[in-house]
Amino acid sequence: MSTDPLVAPSDSPPELTTGSAKKTPFYAMLWVQVVLGVGVAVVFGYVNPARAAEMKPLGDAFIRLITMVISLVIFCTVVSGIAGMEDMRKVGRVGGKAILYFEIVSTLALLVGLLVGTVVKTGEGFNVNPATLDGRAVAAYAGQAKAESLSDFLMHIIPKTLVDAFAKGDILEVLLVAILFGFAMSAARKRTKPLLDLIDSLTQTVFAIVNIIMRLAPIGAFGAMAFTVGKYGIASLGPLTKLIVTFYVTCALFVLLVMGGIARIAGFGIARFLLYIKEEILLVLATSSSETALPTLMSKLEKLGCSKSLVGLVVPTGYTFNTDGTSIYMTLAALFVAQATNTHLQLEQQLVIFGVAILTSKGASGVQGAAFIALVGTLMVIPSIPVAGMALILGIDRFMSMFRALINMIGNGVATVVVARWENELDRATLQQNLLDAVQSAA
Repeated sequence: MSTDPLVAPSDSPPELTTGSAKKTPFYAMLWVQVVLGVGVAVVFGYVNPARAAEMKPLGDAFIRLITMVISLVIFCTVVSGIAGMEDMRKVGRVGGKAILYFEIVSTLALLVGLLVGTVVKTGEGFNVNPATLDGRAVAAYAGQAKAESLSDFLMHIIPKTLVDAFAKGDILEVLLVAILFGFAMSAARKRTKPLLDLIDSLTQTVFAIVNIIMRLAPIGAFGAMAFTVGKYGIASLGPLTKLIVTFYVTCALFVLLVMGGIARIAGFGIARFLLYIKEEILLVLATSSSETALPTLMSKLEKLGCSKSLVGLVVPTGYTFNTDGTSIYMTLAALFVAQATNTHLQLEQQLVIFGVAILTSKGASGVQGAAFIALVGTLMVIPSIPVAGMALILGIDRFMSMFRALINMIGNGVATVVVARWENELDRATLQQNLLDAVQSAA
């Protein structure tokens, strides 16, 4: 078993956290500033909802700044990682192991949501007549939801042009281009050395840009949370408290028990890992988008000892194929709509929901609202469940999306470490020590 140490400083992206060799003041720590921003936003949204809702551009601007550089982060990381690898078979092996892990865990998440929805019956007692619901808002989402065959999905991964992949910012398209570039540069290693040096320099520059953008995280978190509280209000949660609490508790238990069990087998503690990525957790909760944490999550995973190429392959792919939070939400919410509209589902129909959700959940990325569209698409395949029933949870979807995105992000972090351990890139003792050192240095 390999006992590779931490990635060498020359191969690692610049520090993205507020920690440094010099002790950072408590108030200057990023996670403290984000917590303060969120706290102020909640109070502001409660006291002055109208003005708080107008803070939305602050959150949107921060999310757009992050998504602006994600394509370059993925491209540079994957290309430099693959081009620098001597064993090209490792790329295919890592990809295969990652997909296998994603399918097993996300399918388990779907089953958990189905089981919890069946047992808890979050929609019981609503007795809603679908004819009385205003389905116009849901119809807009139904227009975006469409059935996608396997061939359609595969064709979607291939961009029309190399530039088109970056113009659209599609993660899987950028990943495909990066993999092709990496393989091509590896095959002509000597002739492409100047280009690899250029990409390495570009990588350093891109992460420096991310470092600058992250200084605005408290402002972005404030704007996003102020909008959420001001627009929807805490009072809107009242009638659907049972659904929200059930979803939150299910997600928390899934992280602690399922992911925690997987982490223990892989040789690390889930609690310490969560402490290590606390800044990313806070950002995702505030912005309801897991994409805001992608660049810094990738950086932190590299500093744990995961190779640059492995991180570049597993994390972006996981944002499409490993959406555990979305999976729990889809089956739980589908049963809620059926129960709330008194639609009795046979076991066969529940299994159909499960089967369709396996496919539709793969298209729900970290963008806020994508899971709602995917769920609408799922219900459209089950005629007995009125799609108009989705109007019941449309108003609270923003609150649901917080935990959806959070579990998706945590799941991809855990998956990357597990695959790295599976690949013998770092041993148990090294991983535990790196986590301990990182958590202590940030304390």
